[in-house]
Amino acid sequence: MEIFIVSIFVLGYTLITLEHSLKVDKLIPALIMMALAWAGIAFGLDSFGTWFDSAHGKLVDGFANLPLHSLGEHDEVTYSASKSGWLEHTLLHHFGKTCEILIFLVGAMTIVEITDHFNGFQTIKTFVKTNSKKTLLWIVCILGFILSAIIDNLTATIVLITILRKIVSDNNLRMWYAGMIIIAANAGGAWSPIGDVTTTMLWMGNKVTAMELIKNLLLPSFVCMALPTLIAGFLPIFKGNIESDGNEEKRSKNGPFMLALGLGMIVFVPVFKTITHLPPYVGMMLSLGIVSLVAEILSNRKFSLTQVEDHGHVHGPTFRALSKIEMPSILFFLGILMTVAALESLGLIFTFGKEVNAMISEDLFVTLLGVGSAIIDNVPLVAASMGMFQEPIDSEVWHFIAYAAGTGGSMLIIGSAAGVVAMGMERISFFWYLRNITLLATIGYIAGVGLILVL
Repeated sequence: MEIFIVSIFVLGYTLITLEHSLKVDKLIPALIMMALAWAGIAFGLDSFGTWFDSAHGKLVDGFANLPLHSLGEHDEVTYSASKSGWLEHTLLHHFGKTCEILIFLVGAMTIVEITDHFNGFQTIKTFVKTNSKKTLLWIVCILGFILSAIIDNLTATIVLITILRKIVSDNNLRMWYAGMIIIAANAGGAWSPIGDVTTTMLWMGNKVTAMELIKNLLLPSFVCMALPTLIAGFLPIFKGNIESDGNEEKRSKNGPFMLALGLGMIVFVPVFKTITHLPPYVGMMLSLGIVSLVAEILSNRKFSLTQVEDHGHVHGPTFRALSKIEMPSILFFLGILMTVAALESLGLIFTFGKEVNAMISEDLFVTLLGVGSAIIDNVPLVAASMGMFQEPIDSEVWHFIAYAAGTGGSMLIIGSAAGVVAMGMERISFFWYLRNITLLATIGYIAGVGLILVL
């Protein structure tokens, strides 16, 4: 059954990469392979000899000897007493963790759309005085590098692509900028404990401290962003000036205020998390609620959950924003994460990692882990590595893992959350990114790795 599940993953992954050739939306193979992978686990549960405990990052002892079901329907036994109990617990665990990311993503997208409803990003456009494509490239990449460290790489990508839509009307040129934003956002997220979900995992798992992570990874992460940006600046696509479409959007009197409020409430999310120790999506929902309330007040619309006939509310800024968010991207994200979770649950990723680590040096293993994060989601890879290494807090290997997992995903567009979102927002195909951006991302990744090894 393991062969069937891996085959489903490979086939589904292939169909996703051929999305534009087959004219089939990528979310369809993603959702189908998710369901089939977990169905394969359910049918073959009794034949599996290993199971990976994702909550603790280790294999379950004696899983092969556990009964398929618990001893009795009314026995007070824990989920660990049977294979079916482990399946139910693990599926719920992964679905919960995935939904945390998806709800966070919905909140961030909605705040960005509400801000855009008031033409808030037009304010930023007025500050970008340059028409030079190369200068704009450096501006968005540096912004992506800094913003992703503060509001995480996922949200930073959403914000910057939304701003780009106000400045660049050429779809092909905007895809190039979006590709470079993915590199910059992932590089910026790697050196901050709140910039990427994997660095947050290492931080919350007491593997790294915030100051040591920043001190050790700021320079390599900057090189990972700056070198590809420098090279891209010499490409023909970034020569010359940006052509204006001549359509100036109407300035809104509330635009600057809503921009400050929207970005401020997004920045508030990691602060809320640090104070309360609650998952980031809780803070994002609070921020969304506040931004939505202010938006409704500014729009002079009455808010009532009981008055369904209030057509003005239905067409308010919050509901307009919710109707414009990229739901296909969110469902695609669900399919990808849950499929990889199925592979992780069987211990396949963990076992493969242990075998490879035993054959090669630690530095080469972590470097390859970064390459692997471009193919397989970096979250389970980092979760598995946390169980493989027993080094003390702030050991060099933890910082190296944070860099590799955070930036390696830039090499393929579906290798990171930022890439998946950009893929949905700008309709970037897998092979377009592979032809045009992958080499630049690889150069940046290798340069950062080299600097880490030298330091």
